[in-house]
Parts: sequence; C-alpha cells; structure tokens
Amino acid sequence: MEKDLGSYRKSYEKSMLLESEVSENPMQLFQTWFYEVEKMEASDEVNAMSVSTLGLDGFPKTRVVLLKEYTHEGFIFYTNYQSEKGKAIAQNPNVCISFFWQVAERQVIIKGKAEKISPNKSDGYFDSRPEGSRLGAIVSDQSQVIPSREFLETKLNELEAEYTNREIKRPDYWGGYLVRPVEIEFWQGRTNRLHDRLRYTLDANFDWIMERLAP
Repeated sequence: MEKDLGSYRKSYEKSMLLESEVSENPMQLFQTWFYEVEKMEASDEVNAMSVSTLGLDGFPKTRVVLLKEYTHEGFIFYTNYQSEKGKAIAQNPNVCISFFWQVAERQVIIKGKAEKISPNKSDGYFDSRPEGSRLGAIVSDQSQVIPSREFLETKLNELEAEYTNREIKRPDYWGGYLVRPVEIEFWQGRTNRLHDRLRYTLDANFDWIMERLAP
C-alpha cells in the first residue's frame, strides 16, 4: 500500500515571531502563547503535549499527556511512576516536551530535566480528580500487558465496590513530575517555509540567552 504525500501543501501566514516583540523570559512568552491559543480553540485540549523519553531498551519514545500546571520553575504533568515513561525518567531524567498548536501554526519544544514533585502536591491534584479517574489510576498497572479489556473493567467494578463510602487515597506509585527547562524553542510558521524560530537557552548563571535559528 502506497500513498504519495508529496503534494500536500500549506502556506503558513497567521503570525510572526520577532525578537523585538517578545519577552526576555521564555516562560512569559509561553504563557502569552498559551492564552492566545486557548482563545482560538477553547473546545480542544490546548494543554495536550508530547513527552519524549529514552527508554530502558535504548529507544526514544514519545506519547501525548496533559500539562496540568506551569510556573516559573517549569511544567507539571501526572502519571504512574511505574509506567514505561516513569521507569525511563528514573534512569534518565532528560526529557523533551513539545506542543503543536495547529490553529495558530505554532510549536514549542522544551528540553529539560524531570523530577518528582512533592507528595503533598500530588495528593492535592489527585484529590481534585473525579472519582472514576482516581479509581482508574489505582486499577491500571500502566504499561503492563493485560489479558483483555474485560479484565480491566472487572478490576474497576471490584474496586468501586471496595471503595463504597471510603476515601480514595493516592497510591504511592502515582504522582507528578516537574520538568525544569534548560532550553525552550518557539516556532512560528511563516510563508515560503521561512519559519521563525527563537531558541532560549539557560546559561551557567541561570540567565536566558535568546537566539534566532534558521528554519
């Protein structure tokens, strides 16, 4: 089966990215872009991002997760610490996270180091989740082989009965990661494939150095 995609074309014309118009702090620029995109596609998951890790088998792997918080320190997401990505991060905390906002013709690519957030912060977020999501986090041995969908649903039904009128506490193997950025690249689509790319790199003095990259 073959399909030639060579004729697929799109002209990027929605915006531009100029050094004179952006903040010296990339986290401030990220917040500006996030708000702008949120207004453009309020019904979609603007906080969806790709997380790439280097697996225990030596292969990189990328999957989509949801950004749940960003601060001046970095970007926070939640997962099972015993999952494939959790084990990969435990061995090598260097990760890459990226956002692709098609509606705005923008990408943000972030290199950073992932670290577990405090247990009480993970508790706070876990407690804010709907009951079904909390039970789902307990039921799923994330990334492990299971015999069937029915196996998973049976476990959930059993757990729902077990936790009737009981508090659902966060399991120790589930929680958040903070990705502290060391490099953030902002990509804005432009005409003739001459896209704007601004890269912020954290230097030894913890100052951000901004550079323009060729497209």
